[in-house]
Amino acid sequence: MQAATRSRLTLACILVTILLDMIGVGIIVPVLPELLEQLTGGSVANAAVIGGYLVFAYAFMQFVFSPVLGNLSDRFGRRPVLLLSLLGLTFDYLMMSIAPVVWYLFVGRIIAGVAGAAVATATAYMADITPPHKRTHRFGLIGAAFGLGFIIGPVIGGELGEFGPRVPFFAAAALAFSNFLFGLLVLPESLPKHARRKFEMRRANPFGAIAALRQYPLVIWLLAVLFTFSLAAQALPTVFSYFTVEVFQFTSSNIGRALGAFGIGFAISQAVLVGPMVKRLGEPPVAMLGLLAAIVAFAGVAFADQVVYLYTFIMIGAVSGLAPPAINGILSRQVPDNAQGELQGAVNAANSLATIIGPLAATQIFSYYTSDPAAPNYFPGAPFLGAAICVIAALVIFAIAAWRFELGRRPSIANKPLVPDMAPPGQIRVPPIDEDETDDNNSNENSDSPRN
Repeated sequence: MQAATRSRLTLACILVTILLDMIGVGIIVPVLPELLEQLTGGSVANAAVIGGYLVFAYAFMQFVFSPVLGNLSDRFGRRPVLLLSLLGLTFDYLMMSIAPVVWYLFVGRIIAGVAGAAVATATAYMADITPPHKRTHRFGLIGAAFGLGFIIGPVIGGELGEFGPRVPFFAAAALAFSNFLFGLLVLPESLPKHARRKFEMRRANPFGAIAALRQYPLVIWLLAVLFTFSLAAQALPTVFSYFTVEVFQFTSSNIGRALGAFGIGFAISQAVLVGPMVKRLGEPPVAMLGLLAAIVAFAGVAFADQVVYLYTFIMIGAVSGLAPPAINGILSRQVPDNAQGELQGAVNAANSLATIIGPLAATQIFSYYTSDPAAPNYFPGAPFLGAAICVIAALVIFAIAAWRFELGRRPSIANKPLVPDMAPPGQIRVPPIDEDETDDNNSNENSDSPRN
């Protein structure tokens, strides 16, 4: 029982690390426009343009550095990479909180993009400490931590913003530094020294990482699925607010409630539903169900003309949260244990590239179909219809990969979780616990005990 408790503490630590990180990101969202207006003296429209470039800078640095940090974590371990990244985020938020001019914000976002790329390392950490057949459920917990962070963060940021647009940045810096201290005291190293591999710069870039993974053909197919799905998903955070104002005359409160409902449903899908469904159906069917839900949701939102229909399709879309952890679970078993950082770096790079391309495409499509006289029709839902088409492409790619590589019967390359190499203060080094095996052992002990 003590071993199981310690193992679960490690699991909780990595989830809390991701949750606090995402809360820190979300805190600054509500006040960034006001801060940009103060620094530039311009209009909201001008602030939006600069804000778009800030998002681009952040996403581009994540795209470039995700494979670098993933490979560094395969060489030096997950723990130092995670801790240094948290210090980098602390410095970023402090810079933005005292920024006297706009270029401070760009420097901060560049640093944050590099540090935020450590999400790949956190995912690799989770793969390290989890048996292969439990990884889909654990990746779902990571997704839920992301979702909850983005729900909680903007609420806190909005309330703190009442005291001034810079206050949330100080709060985000405090959260990041607290997260660093938490990891320093509690988080053990998950990749033993004997399992590490040499760092090679030629593999530590987005294209080099993908090239290095070509020896695992299924990985390339699934990376294409994740990229296409992520590209489609950018439509929701990018144009949903503009779409609902245009079609339904939503207020900011209405928009926040709608996105909050989606976020809660998405988190429930990843934290609660994905594990039992994978156990009963297997990962390929669950991934396909999530992709189908996304297609129905995006197409439905595109043509929704009543609020009740909008909310119906939003909640259907929440079921799409089943797809990423199921696909990531399959991916994690296709490479050896000492390449998990490289794999997750490539995954994060694919998602970051989608973040670079998707928002620009979605906003341009929305603008064209709502204000351009050359547009064939007035169609505010066009970005969501385009997103549905992207997910159809992802579903087709996944179906071909599932058939070609026989996913239902494909053996795992990564056969076991790794034993943490360093215990945090106050704990002894213990192997990760497979809850199923723990339950079996407990039942055996009970059956062997003498009856009264």
